[in-house]
Amino acid sequence: MDESAIKISGKRKSAFLDKVKDILPNEGNLNACLTCGMCASGCPATGIDNMDPRKFLRMAVLGLDEEVLTTPWVWACTMCQRCVYVCPMEINIPQLVYNARASWPMDERPKGIKGSCDAALKVDSCSAMGLTGEMFTDTVVELLEEVQEEQEGCENLQAPIDKKGAHFFVNQNSREPQMEEDEMVPLWKIFKTVGADWTYGSRGWAAENYCMFLADDEAWEKNVRIKADMVKELGAKVWLNTE
Repeated sequence: MDESAIKISGKRKSAFLDKVKDILPNEGNLNACLTCGMCASGCPATGIDNMDPRKFLRMAVLGLDEEVLTTPWVWACTMCQRCVYVCPMEINIPQLVYNARASWPMDERPKGIKGSCDAALKVDSCSAMGLTGEMFTDTVVELLEEVQEEQEGCENLQAPIDKKGAHFFVNQNSREPQMEEDEMVPLWKIFKTVGADWTYGSRGWAAENYCMFLADDEAWEKNVRIKADMVKELGAKVWLNTE
């Protein structure tokens, strides 16, 4: 008998897996894994920290809670849900990841993500880069005037802010007005071409939400609530987040 073989002396119960099952419809199908590997094949985080979605799920199913709740791989996951999309059983692995993140002590979570969440909570723009509504408005107004003057066919281009009754309330990633402002213009042109009735908000305009990635439910809700309140205040029918 091979003495180096791994010996499993009975099934280990996973308190972590049971906790996640309790909060998901149909228990997230977490016991339906076929071990086919489709999730790992399309995951951009596969191989990081010697981990992938299939291995992570199997560890949880086998009751390896300590390993599941301490692997840094959960912070490499982009939460893109590609694994759910390709999974024949539609297993909700991102919810496993989210709840594993939430188990980490706050001071041990990635400083970059936490810092971005904290910055967004300090301004009612929800910008993870700390841009205020006034700064965003100034950037949009100046850029729009420049495009209207210099680009042929853009004389009537619009980028409204706080327009009451617009059909679409549009969020914008903070990176563009801060570092790549010209990247905002193609979206404006698309809206003009299709005749969309839209607006930005002076509050809650930032699309990103690092508090979600931090797995901080309270901060995540606060961020979203500011945006939702602005949608309601302006009377928009559709909330369009470009993230």
